[in-house]
Amino acid sequence: MANTYLGVSTSSSGTRTKWTTSFWVKRSNLSSDNVIFGSYLDGSNQDTIRFTSDNKLQWYSYQASSFSNGGNLLTNRLFRDTNAWYHIVCRWDTNNSTADDRMKIWVNGVEETSFNSRTNPSSGRESLISYQGYTTIGRLDSDYLDGCLSHIHFCDNQSYQASDFGETDTTTGEWKIKTSPSVSYGNRGYFVLKDGNSLTDQSGLGNNLTLQGGTLTKTEDCPSNVFATANPLDNQNQSSTFTNGNTTVEWHFNNKNNFSTLAMNAGKFYWEMKYVTGGGGDNVALGISKLDSRQADGYAGHDSTAWSYYASNGNKYHNGSGTSYGNSWTANDIIGVAFDADTRTIWFSKNGVWQNSATISEIAAGTTTNAAYTGMGTAGEFFIPCISAFDQNKITFNFGNGYFGTTAVSSAGTNASGNGIFEYDVPTGYTALSTKGLNL
Repeated sequence: MANTYLGVSTSSSGTRTKWTTSFWVKRSNLSSDNVIFGSYLDGSNQDTIRFTSDNKLQWYSYQASSFSNGGNLLTNRLFRDTNAWYHIVCRWDTNNSTADDRMKIWVNGVEETSFNSRTNPSSGRESLISYQGYTTIGRLDSDYLDGCLSHIHFCDNQSYQASDFGETDTTTGEWKIKTSPSVSYGNRGYFVLKDGNSLTDQSGLGNNLTLQGGTLTKTEDCPSNVFATANPLDNQNQSSTFTNGNTTVEWHFNNKNNFSTLAMNAGKFYWEMKYVTGGGGDNVALGISKLDSRQADGYAGHDSTAWSYYASNGNKYHNGSGTSYGNSWTANDIIGVAFDADTRTIWFSKNGVWQNSATISEIAAGTTTNAAYTGMGTAGEFFIPCISAFDQNKITFNFGNGYFGTTAVSSAGTNASGNGIFEYDVPTGYTALSTKGLNL
């Protein structure tokens, strides 16, 4: 969503002294200001809810370039987890007689009370975020949100708290979403991105939002099921570039290894990777690595802790040794990976054809004869997907979101688990590498 934003175009202003917004957000880029809500009247008058370039959460409303007549909450807490969804609730109620209660923030059900900077708005201060025609979601000036949003509620003239929109799971103890909360939306409220990327207002008021710029891409990743992506925080000296919600990776130095956000030590998992461009001469290696001893330098399979399938010659690699395995692959080819963490066995496919004469039925049955590798490591160890490449190579993962970059799979294959959308058929008994998949 790095150049995508939504317009809030109601015919008149809402109640500018009282409102509540609730939304779930997942970050991708930590290097710049990421705006969630923005309302811009002019350079001296604007409101915003955003992640700052130093990864704090800030909500401010200023007038005449000053917070003195508006308000400002800047957290001490840092928000640097690119694998997590954050549930954020902001309540504006400037007619409240208690100054500290005029602006309140909750994150994952807990009220924020530790602030690096705090200025309370004056009594009766009017917000620009509920001002007619001036509010956008995902942008303020040249600052955009690089990430995902879900379940955006704006409750006009209503004072709510986090427990009205979320609740603690009695089994796991985790904060979870209320998909249909019992809240009111006043006259100018709305509820969008409930299921997928629809901007049709689900509040019943008909206050639909509009796409103002960019492309709004649907993702299977959601607060109740987080899918693996490439991990920009595990990028030691690689200086790789991550885009499209961290599913696309481009390399700028030789022989650097990147890893996913999720690892596994039990179960059966499937994922796909599309080779986008081969600026480094098809020098791409895709595979699996031990989590605790993963190596950032060198190609995947360069050391004794990783096993891979290599693009330029189709060989398999482990501990620096290459062995004949399958077909070579190049730009636009899609490589599938089936990994059985219970037996530590891995298979690879090219454009739906399993390599080394393996078949989807034997993979489902656990027959390891034609696998790339089996018996890797020891039982109970954690393994993590990995990929390495030379300069200017570029790939994009589909861990089950149903997209390669911003392009949907052309014809989804079968997937008996019902978890994730893939280009090719998933072996029976295998599922997507996601929080739901890890808990099956």
